[in-house]
Amino acid sequence: MISNEHPSPFRRWPHLPQRPSSWSNLPPKPPVNEDTLKSSQIQIERKIFVLTLKENMRGRLLRITEDINGRRNSIIIPSTGLVEFKKLLEEMIQASNELQSPNSPPVNPE
Repeated sequence: MISNEHPSPFRRWPHLPQRPSSWSNLPPKPPVNEDTLKSSQIQIERKIFVLTLKENMRGRLLRITEDINGRRNSIIIPSTGLVEFKKLLEEMIQASNELQSPNSPPVNPE
């Protein structure tokens, strides 16, 4: 039998638990008031990255949004993790430079 129902997005990853049916009965979460403290964007190839430092009642956060032809994906990093995130990013830049292929230019950390 073929079902016309869309599968749960959680089924893409079978190791994750099934989405509880009670979630559909919950009201939507109210929007969180966030103040934008600083925002910058950069275009790399055909992607646009927007980095926005925000603050809400739970603290500060960095939202990194990737926009590819109108399709957006975001990650949020609490400000308490920014130093560790920077350290890991620097390690990735160093690894990229060490593993440099002849066709790609080196990454220049500032």
